[in-house]
Amino acid sequence: MRILLTGKNGQLGQCFQDVVEGTEVELFAFDSTELNITSAEQIDQVINRIKPDVIVNAAAYTAVDKAESDTEVAYLVNATGPSLLAEQAAKLDIPLIHISTDYVFDGEAVEPYKSSDVTNPQGVYGASKLAGEELVTATCDKYIILRTAWVFSEYGNNFVKTMLRLGKERDSLGVVADQYGSPTYAGDIAKAILTLCLNYHSNGVLAWGIYHFAGDMPTSWHGFTRAIFYKAQQHGVLLEQPKLAAISSEQYPTPAKRPAFSVFDTEEIRDLEISSSPWLRGLDKVLSRL
Repeated sequence: MRILLTGKNGQLGQCFQDVVEGTEVELFAFDSTELNITSAEQIDQVINRIKPDVIVNAAAYTAVDKAESDTEVAYLVNATGPSLLAEQAAKLDIPLIHISTDYVFDGEAVEPYKSSDVTNPQGVYGASKLAGEELVTATCDKYIILRTAWVFSEYGNNFVKTMLRLGKERDSLGVVADQYGSPTYAGDIAKAILTLCLNYHSNGVLAWGIYHFAGDMPTSWHGFTRAIFYKAQQHGVLLEQPKLAAISSEQYPTPAKRPAFSVFDTEEIRDLEISSSPWLRGLDKVLSRL
């Protein structure tokens, strides 16, 4: 099986390369300098050369705050790019697996979000990702849109790495305690995508649609940080845990509004032989590798 992967240098892209290693999958991985997903001509050339069996789109504009002022680029990468990939998938009659986000919701729910729940993004990043979802669903028939949230890994910049850096630099810090979600290890997302690809290769079909994949236990950013510091000390990454104060979102204003509630219902994806990400185990993996 031949898989074309975009966004190879991102957290998910690097984890996907790790999980594919040692399998019989032929992986063709590209970063934005090697394949600009906003260029129909480049996509056409690469896809005609490789002739993939599946396209995995892990490329995205993820600078949530910057997107508020960088609207055009955010929409190009998060909406136009997926649309062009979907056109090629439709032309070749192959699946597109596309990654989306909790930011397509407004965060005002009181129960975990199902994939069928009404979307209502509160900022440019979420709106651009939703536009990408809508273009994919309108353009090709064989698609899996995988919404995920609070992604962390041993690669790139993410919340775990930021907290570890701050934990080493400070004796105390305040972390937002009124936003709730499910941390998700990028390595587990990568495994889920590989499972989808292999199942499609074996069976020639999948239950196409939008699915939620996230961590198995909801928490706040404050709770997540507490777990990071506790486990970091266990792994010898931190000598001492700094004092941790709970603060409100109002005390930590950002250009883009964050969803107050990003917990996902992941029951539907169990039908595809995929269970939610055990994020504490993922955190152990990250800390052992760092």
